[in-house]
Amino acid sequence: MLSQHRLQAANTTGAGTPALRPPLTTERLVLRGWRVDDAPAALTIFGHAAVARWLSPDMDQVPDLAAMRLLLQQWIAETARMPLPAGRWAMQRREDGRIIGGAILLPLPPGNEDFEIGWQLHPEAWGQGYATEATHALAGWTFRHDVDELFAVVRPGNTRAAATVRRNGMHWVGETNKYFGLTLQVFRLRPADLDQAAPNGLLPPAFGAN
Repeated sequence: MLSQHRLQAANTTGAGTPALRPPLTTERLVLRGWRVDDAPAALTIFGHAAVARWLSPDMDQVPDLAAMRLLLQQWIAETARMPLPAGRWAMQRREDGRIIGGAILLPLPPGNEDFEIGWQLHPEAWGQGYATEATHALAGWTFRHDVDELFAVVRPGNTRAAATVRRNGMHWVGETNKYFGLTLQVFRLRPADLDQAAPNGLLPPAFGAN
């Protein structure tokens, strides 16, 4: 959690210069800022019904390339205004340069003090460990910016996402309708949870053992 005062103080480097988000490199990925010319690749993700179905808060399936370009422009401007470490990243595969998804670190309403960490992947990239790899990189970077816990919010029934956050070391802490006016499962990540040797956290009872 990061207080609003610290959020405002972290927003600049030097005399009012917006703080920059460096690219984050993992074994297979580069997390970098979105660019408008990423729109064709981004549309294959955010224009895909299987991806849009589970986005929280509700986000409409992006209908066409013009809408995707506009959305990327909004995301780029939004990230530039946000205090570190918040932002949005494109998830680019190193072996072929393909954009396979996006990652977010955004303040959660209503108080904007809790940080949500999340991802969106093209269905062809599901089940290959990319979400876990990206989450660990982004969380490790975030925890170096005076943040001591992160949250993931998952729609009930999205067992794939719940299993992924569990593999990321996140622990289920309950169900709430505090965020976005939706009933969501909440998972929490703290620095010690990034240890790969740590046991998997619990899943919500309704999601079963898998």
